This record gives sequence, C-alpha cells and structure tokens, in this order.
Amino acid sequence: MLTLLKHELKQNYKSLLIWTLSVGLIGFYCIYLFTSMTEDMQSLSESFSNMGAFSDAFGMSTLSIATIAGFFATEVGVVHSLGSSMFAAITATTVLSKEEDGHTGEFLFSLPISRVKVITAKLISVLVNLIIFTVTTALFYGIAFAVIGEKPDMGIFVKFMCMQFMMNVEIALICMAFSAFVKKNMLGAGLGIALLFYVYDLMGRVIPDLKDYLVIGPFSYANASELFAEKEISSAAYVFGICIIILSAVLAYVRYTKKDLAS
Repeated sequence: MLTLLKHELKQNYKSLLIWTLSVGLIGFYCIYLFTSMTEDMQSLSESFSNMGAFSDAFGMSTLSIATIAGFFATEVGVVHSLGSSMFAAITATTVLSKEEDGHTGEFLFSLPISRVKVITAKLISVLVNLIIFTVTTALFYGIAFAVIGEKPDMGIFVKFMCMQFMMNVEIALICMAFSAFVKKNMLGAGLGIALLFYVYDLMGRVIPDLKDYLVIGPFSYANASELFAEKEISSAAYVFGICIIILSAVLAYVRYTKKDLAS
C-alpha cells in the first residue's frame, strides 16, 4: 500500500505545485497591495458596504476592507475558498476512475493488494495533498502579513484555514465517491460540483428563503467573512459536514469494492 501511496503522490505533485503556487502567490500579492491602497480604503469600504445584496454576499456589509482582517476575508478569503475547492475537486474526481479510463486497473488489481487498500492509499494521497496545500498557502499569507507589518487575529486566521481544510476534505470525498461510480475521467463534473457549492452558498447569502438551507453546502462553515466577523456558525453546519464526509467515504468504499471494473 505504501508503494501505491508514493505512486499517487508522485503522479499528483505537478498539479499540487501549480495550484499551491497559484493560489498562494495570488493571496500573497493581494495582501501586499493592502498598504498601497490604504489611503483609498476608507472611501471604498463605505461604498462597498452600501451595495445591498453584493455587500451581503461577500461580507462587505459586516467587515471593513479598510482593516487587514476585513480585506483578507473579503478578498483573499474568496480567492482561497474558490481555488482550494477547485483543487480538492481536481485531485479527487479522477482518483478512482482513472484506473478504468487508462486501463491500468488490469495491472493494479492483478497484484496481491485488495481494493480496500487501493482506496485507502488513494484517499490518504488526497488528504496529504490537501494538507500540503493548506499549510503552504497559509505560509504564503503569513509571510505577506510579516512583509507589510500587519496581521489579523491569528487565532481566527488559523480557524479559517482549518475550516477551509475541512471544507476541502468534504468536497474531495464527495468527488471521490462520484469517481467510484464512473468509468471515465470526468474532471469537468468534479469542477462543476465545487463551483455549484460555491454559487449555492453565494446565492444563499443573498436570497432570504435560502439562508436556512446554507448548512447543506460545505462553504457554510468555512465562510471567511463570517469567521473574521466572529459570527456564530451554526453547529448544524459542522454536523452536516462531518456526516457528508463519513457517508461519502463509506459510499466510495462500498461502491468501488463491489464494482465490476471495465477492462
């Protein structure tokens, strides 16, 4: 199983490197720009906070972008949430289906290794990639804070990154379960799942009738503006997220161990 894990990590290292550097550097640059925009921030903050639904959707009605915490939450938080969820989807969507699509399953399952161990190795590789992504991007942001001499409440910052990791695990497990049901590399479908959750969360913060159902989506407990505004996150969102993670993992194992693999 260790050999398979190393193989999976080796296969995904380029994608990990590209996405980590892309999201991390974009976040770094956005934070670095904060000091050069300080003079205009106050007037911009007042304008953005009065834009109705747009302000509510991106948290600008509760946080001031004139502060580093508000700027990070409304600007970098959005970039990180969207970028990390897409990376999680890309990493997990093809992790099981690629064996059938590339006809490598014939060789893999001729080896003395059970399907349970195969799924476990692939799941661990996905989690390792998400851990590296989260820690590395957090370091980029931390360095940017040090460069400009500003920083938000680090306790809230750490909580935000942890919630983002949990959100990405949930999206990855949903995509992995989806991967167990298909025989082709449907990368576009995985990205669609991540984007659908993001749009659903965005709409739920604008449309009053949807707000009570936000807990269904993984973005509900990882929203940067709510975390940095220190709003109370519904415990139902965490419970629902944990349940989805467990159910998706079980579904992936059950489906893939009983599946007739295409040759």
